[in-house]
Amino acid sequence: MEIRVLGPLTAQENGVSIVPSAGKPRQVLALLAIRANEVMPVLSLMEELWGAEPPRSAPTTLQTYILQLRRRIADLLEKCNPGSGQQAKDVLVTRHGGYLLDVQPGSVDAHEFDRLAAAGSQALEAGDDEAAVRLLRQAQDLWRGPALVDVPVGARLELEVTRLEEDRLGVLERRIGAEMRLGRHHELLSELAVLAAQHPLHEDLQAQYMIALYRSGRPWRALDVYTRLRDTLVGELGLEPSPRLQRLQRAVLACDPALDERGGRGGRIPERFAV
Repeated sequence: MEIRVLGPLTAQENGVSIVPSAGKPRQVLALLAIRANEVMPVLSLMEELWGAEPPRSAPTTLQTYILQLRRRIADLLEKCNPGSGQQAKDVLVTRHGGYLLDVQPGSVDAHEFDRLAAAGSQALEAGDDEAAVRLLRQAQDLWRGPALVDVPVGARLELEVTRLEEDRLGVLERRIGAEMRLGRHHELLSELAVLAAQHPLHEDLQAQYMIALYRSGRPWRALDVYTRLRDTLVGELGLEPSPRLQRLQRAVLACDPALDERGGRGGRIPERFAV
């Protein structure tokens, strides 16, 4: 069974889906999927569905949702794996104090994303930017939109979605940084322009865009990016850009050779501007 949470929720095999249409059963499936092969305590599931003060009927209602999911899993097994002997309770397992969704490694896209992101980070630490770009791009390609965009989220899922979205942005920054070191600033300009517009307060992305513009022979555009960032920070938060961004602006104004692609070994961004 393939389960995807990096976008709309899907859980299917050979076109047979187990995703329920009702909101709360979808929440249960989504949380069990993100934490697949781990026991999810009943109390955590109830907190996700009803908050800190669940109704008295919560345990019974949760059991009903579990039974509904098991029926869907049983239908899938009957259609896709007849004669296997596997039962729904072997997939959605009852454990002491909770439930566990038992799936094969690589079945959940969020787990694959974490694996590829970790491998990409290891490649970066080893100084292999080419391998890092390949692995981090594979991690990015797993996303089909905002995580669990079609699932109502409670306290538990909100934490999981926030973590995934932050990790997604971190992978993006690390991949762009590796590509910058490989001298691909021209190819990154369009992508960085979109990202800078989508994240107007994100200093790291704005700095990457400034350096890519500078290295592409457009220092005036890099200064425009800084000015927009400063105006947004001051206007919305009453804050000045960080000292690192201010140093970067001064370096652009001074045409500091350290910013040039050849200014650092292998095109690396100097540490005082590094993102």
